[in-house]
Amino acid sequence: MITTVQQHILQQQQEISEASGTFSWLLSGITLATKMVEAKIRTAGLNDVLGAMGQTNVQGEQQQKLDVYANQALLHCLGLRDSVAALVSEEDEEPVTFDRSVESGKYIIVFDPLDGSSNIDVNVNVGTIFSVLRRLPSADAGLQASILQPGYAQVAAGYVVYGPSTVLVYTTGHGVHAFTLDPTIGAYVLTKEHMKMPQQGSYYSVNESNAAAWPEEFREYVALLRAGALGRQYSSRYIGSLVADFHRTLLKGGVFLYPPTREQPGGKLRLLYEANPLAFIAEQADGMASTGKGRILDIKPHGIHQRTPFVVGSKREVEALLYGQGK
Repeated sequence: MITTVQQHILQQQQEISEASGTFSWLLSGITLATKMVEAKIRTAGLNDVLGAMGQTNVQGEQQQKLDVYANQALLHCLGLRDSVAALVSEEDEEPVTFDRSVESGKYIIVFDPLDGSSNIDVNVNVGTIFSVLRRLPSADAGLQASILQPGYAQVAAGYVVYGPSTVLVYTTGHGVHAFTLDPTIGAYVLTKEHMKMPQQGSYYSVNESNAAAWPEEFREYVALLRAGALGRQYSSRYIGSLVADFHRTLLKGGVFLYPPTREQPGGKLRLLYEANPLAFIAEQADGMASTGKGRILDIKPHGIHQRTPFVVGSKREVEALLYGQGK
């Protein structure tokens, strides 16, 4: 018998304090939107959806046509859910808010609608990343305070990687589970349950062209990996699509890192909708996620588009950066 992602969420309701029919309905909005995005990507070369829109987003990045489509799909599918109080997207400068009471509008959804979209024209894997936060119970707290919660407050997080198969990975704090989209029935079907990241891997993933601009400790760390100082020989694997690089790290172990640079001392990846959800998944899979100095999930955000250095992967590799070689 197959288990769909909706069935899996319902089965977990005894364990998930947040789970209810409302929560399941909320997550179904995410799965519906990602299926719409997947269908558009699958026929991208046959339709006028490749290439840039000719404008930039709030990040100062060139918007791709599929960025806009993916963003609109998520805003539409999630905005119709009465349980949503606010939607925060990489593509929008300000949150999209809804006039819903604390009792009905219980959740904040933060997302990167199409991570790695600059790769879409060359048929490289891209993805969607999302994070679910519970709205703070006090009406006086305001939506901004509910949005700017530390990563450890996440109710759920996940991503979809669009590749040879379309895979949804998510956690609600009770393990990490993977579902593969079955196009014959139009549903995400459970393919891996309680995923665990290997305690040590054989790959490191980083854009080494920026190495000259990294802090010294990151240059030394990558040199240690290349020299086999952690007891094995590492190979470099870097796709340049965060979801794809993280997905490989989750399955195979090792480490993905995006260090700060002289030009971007605060890091490049966004905390709320890139680092936090992937850090939550990594920790639930027995991995680690850090800025290089401290735990990602402990950071108190000060802005919705805040950036951070990001190091995520197996415990052996991440601890080697934080505490030395760890031998």
